[in-house]
Amino acid sequence: MPNAKDNLIAWLRDAHAMESQAVEMLERQVDRIKNYPEMLAKAQEHIDVSNRQAERLSQCLQSLGSSTSSIKTGVGMLIGNAQSLSGVFADDEIVKAGIFNYAFEHFEIANYRALIAAANRAGETEIARTLQQSLDEEIEMASWLEQRLPQVTETFLTRQEAGTTAEAKR
Repeated sequence: MPNAKDNLIAWLRDAHAMESQAVEMLERQVDRIKNYPEMLAKAQEHIDVSNRQAERLSQCLQSLGSSTSSIKTGVGMLIGNAQSLSGVFADDEIVKAGIFNYAFEHFEIANYRALIAAANRAGETEIARTLQQSLDEEIEMASWLEQRLPQVTETFLTRQEAGTTAEAKR
């Protein structure tokens, strides 16, 4: 029967795959959102944040005598790639990407909260502190998206109604 540390290791591996998924998804999006420079800049910034978070997760696993799961990471990357491609042919991709990214940030927030609780339960307070840094970054990103999603939607609709370039840019 798995103990708290075993669960923590498994969930840290899952979280590493989740961050790989985020990076893959955002990297594909930045290629197509050139007409929305504020979203583009934030997506590029969050790629760096997500890569740092993945590195932190890897360090947490190493401190527990474990490592990331190549299979889970690979699957995460495939899912991220598939998700980013799902909006390629939609003229309203920027709005759909904003909605999905906002929802995904909350998925990450929930994961980090569970990981922090698991780390504390396993007596791994340093890991909990490390994970708190990632949680704070995800909360900041979700807040940023929450504040800007209405404006991105408004900009898209205004451009669409005016017959100008509304889509993200393929």
